Amino acid sequence: MTAVQVPGTPVISDGRLVSTSPATGDEAGSVPVATAGEVGRAVARARTAGQWWAGLGFTGRRTRLLRWRALLAQRVEELAELIHVEGGKPVGDAVVEVLTAIEHIDWAARNARRVLGPRRVRSRLILAEFAGHLEYQPHGVVGVIGPWNYPVFTPVGSAAYALAAGNAVVLKPSEYTPVVGQWLVDTFAEVVPEQPVFTAVHGLGDVGAALCRSGVDKVAFTGSTATARAVMAACAESLTPVLLEAGGKDAMIVDADADLDAAAEACVWGALTNAGQTCIGIERVYAVAPVYDEFVGKVVARAERLTVGADSADLGPITMPSQLDVIRRHIDEAIAAGGRAVVGGPAAVQPPYVHPTVLVDVPESASAIREETFGPTVTITRVADADEAVRRANALPYGLGGSVFGRRDAVAIARRLRSGMASVNSALTFAGMSTLPFGGVGDSGFGRIHGEDGLREFGRAKSVTRRRARSLLPAMTFERTPTDVARIVKITKALYGRR
Repeated sequence: MTAVQVPGTPVISDGRLVSTSPATGDEAGSVPVATAGEVGRAVARARTAGQWWAGLGFTGRRTRLLRWRALLAQRVEELAELIHVEGGKPVGDAVVEVLTAIEHIDWAARNARRVLGPRRVRSRLILAEFAGHLEYQPHGVVGVIGPWNYPVFTPVGSAAYALAAGNAVVLKPSEYTPVVGQWLVDTFAEVVPEQPVFTAVHGLGDVGAALCRSGVDKVAFTGSTATARAVMAACAESLTPVLLEAGGKDAMIVDADADLDAAAEACVWGALTNAGQTCIGIERVYAVAPVYDEFVGKVVARAERLTVGADSADLGPITMPSQLDVIRRHIDEAIAAGGRAVVGGPAAVQPPYVHPTVLVDVPESASAIREETFGPTVTITRVADADEAVRRANALPYGLGGSVFGRRDAVAIARRLRSGMASVNSALTFAGMSTLPFGGVGDSGFGRIHGEDGLREFGRAKSVTRRRARSLLPAMTFERTPTDVARIVKITKALYGRR
């Protein structure tokens, strides 16, 4: 095994990026580190490959993508085990991640023609002699910069849609999970061996920056808000469009008529799954006063039952070692500010693990409330009513997802959340629904993956008009006469002049 200082920390040795398990330090594999020149050459090869891929048409691409989907389904155990070894995620959670990615590949492949294909668009009076047509053409080469917390589901959520739209894709996986990213592109090459349509470049942040400046036609990024700003700045140099899915501090609201058992179960899952390393994870809960105490008790009972460890546990290790310091700081500051840990607490941080921690009575000014923790912690706050809960939930600059539990007003409350997504009487479920767009507002980024909006993100709208008859109302020509103008004025008043 290659020696490393801290298990899970990426190490570059002899031009290769060595990836290790955050739980054991065992080597998961290694991949070649790309120079800026090699990134540029990869994009150039992808551009040629993309032209071939686009030429297959929707039917040809669908066939290849469905073969890739089938291959992933056949080898789900292998991929899940690799995710577990490299990132520490429990195998069961990894299986669910792969399943969700497979669902998105399937939907994108089957629906790309319907959403992006050429179609006729109705014209209006002023150009009634013209027919309108709309289609979405591929950008060319899309750079995808993926995260480590969901190293299959998240990059596939961009790559599969970009591929279905006719683009080639160059993936820069996280330096914490490069072997999983390479596995994805290698399996795709098994079903598309002719051209390097889906490839990977590896390295640290400088490789991601090189990809942004490599001449790609669009960049889809998932990661922290700070890195999203750096990506956007790099892409701005060449006006390369970006799709950014950044951080979150998602809130759950528990109303007075909520099913408290269901709410507690969803809270524990939404906050603690993947050891809390989920961008749409529930990090804050606002429970109305009449149900607050009972709800907290039910959350505590469930959180205390969870196991933590390397294998066959509910929660695995913290994948990125430096995140342990953030989690520790948030817990310590919350306690120092008057908060209480009803589960876990400062002693819960036991590298490389963090045990479940439930904090109450934490002031809204604390970092545990205001900053993304990205660990297995959650704050629960008592509020007077749903209106106060919504105000507090919307008080932060983040706006990714959210959750509401209740009966009579739950949907109306969910609509008031300043977020790109919300789930009612569940948590995180919008991520797995391939028919719905996924993305945030504010410091959580912009643009959408998944669903029809996700497909359109990876195509350029191309509008075409075609003359089909002589102009009865000549407007856009120097040949129009004063009589024509008078007729235009008369018709305008008749059609649009009434309130």
